[in-house]
Amino acid sequence: MSSAVRVEASLDPDLSRWLWLVKWLLAIPHYLVLAALWFAFVPLTAVAFFAILVTGRYPRAIFEFTVGVLRWTWRVHYYAYAALGTDRYPPFTLADDSGYPARLEIDYPERLSRGLALVKWWLLAIPHYLVVGLFAGGGLWLWNTSDDGFRWGAGGLIGILVLIAGVILLVRGEYPKPIFDFVIGMDRWVIRVGAYAALMTDDYPPFRLDPGGTEPGPLEVGSVEPVPRRPRPAGWTPGRAVALVIGVMLAVLSTGLISGGAASLWLDRADRDDDGYLAVSRTYSTDTTALASERLTFVATAAGDVPATRALGDIRVRVTALGAKDVFVGVAPAAAAERYLSGTDYATVIDLASGELVVHRSPESPVLPWEAGIWTTSAVGPGTQTISWPDRAGDWTLVVMNADASAGVDVRAEAGATLPILGWLSWVLLLSGALLLAAGVALVAVAVTRVSHELSPTR
Repeated sequence: MSSAVRVEASLDPDLSRWLWLVKWLLAIPHYLVLAALWFAFVPLTAVAFFAILVTGRYPRAIFEFTVGVLRWTWRVHYYAYAALGTDRYPPFTLADDSGYPARLEIDYPERLSRGLALVKWWLLAIPHYLVVGLFAGGGLWLWNTSDDGFRWGAGGLIGILVLIAGVILLVRGEYPKPIFDFVIGMDRWVIRVGAYAALMTDDYPPFRLDPGGTEPGPLEVGSVEPVPRRPRPAGWTPGRAVALVIGVMLAVLSTGLISGGAASLWLDRADRDDDGYLAVSRTYSTDTTALASERLTFVATAAGDVPATRALGDIRVRVTALGAKDVFVGVAPAAAAERYLSGTDYATVIDLASGELVVHRSPESPVLPWEAGIWTTSAVGPGTQTISWPDRAGDWTLVVMNADASAGVDVRAEAGATLPILGWLSWVLLLSGALLLAAGVALVAVAVTRVSHELSPTR
């Protein structure tokens, strides 16, 4: 039975006993190039998905690129730790190399099902993902978790058997043929599923392990050309592939800039309060005498005492006492605040998002805060107290206490800034993103158009 995805491999008869121990190092240049190629592979597959939905066809130029990436990946994995089947260094090319012992061919589909494109990569392929996880190791990673979150781990039947084959090769100087045949069968299964999930064929991968280096099907015994070849035009030359990858990278980077610029512009125009501040608030409760911020460092943007542009603008802090006691809020140079706080119990806010506090204990009693004489600006009284000051270079600490310096601070605090730079920054991000997007689209369009022209049947 002939398959639209054909994976061929031949085992080198004279493999080095020890070279496989350093192939991880020798393959690093390929890994770096493949990282860039796969960076382009994923968004181009998304483009192909929408093209299939609209036209029922996989764009030929993109198809040739994605096949080339899979082919390159297969050669490198065959050389390295998915097979260790050859000591010949893989070529740096997307094109097929008829002389290399690992080859991959995928027939171009003239038509593809629009309906299958919607479900095959996330639904229909699920049974195969379970098998591929067992073969390649993803299934073992899935349950490899810890208290600190997800943790990557090695695993997979392919890796285990290749390691066993490597040890036997090191000791006996030969690669066990039964292991080779079984490993290539698993590799073939993984590649078939990858091509199906990448929408490159509608042929559902068979639940069948086809071991050995030659695909099953109507191939002549002793054929020196296991994968049928057809003449190919220049197609994806190195220059065009580089242009495509750079173009995709620029386009992806542009989406981050554009989305960041749009979010910043929305904050600047729609999220300010009546006084022009952008503010966040949170409730804090501690049994200590004081509540303090971490050291706040502001950097001047120009020489001199007054910055030419103050990034934060005017800063405002509002503190509302949630109990019956008067509340004190003040900001002071960080060194002075640390000396004052060293004589009392206090809690430092180390995470604004979660409100996490770190408590520092001291047996001493503090001076009343409004008598300390260290504050750049401060306010004390019942209810809500507000302080504001301009963004000034230096290290600062914000302190909140009960006015009588008693323990048990229970307040709602709101911090805000005018951020005059936000509007200007939003437009810089949007314009930069638009320019990068235009450049990326142009590079991709030129590369794809030239390849499509060469692959056109009218040529």
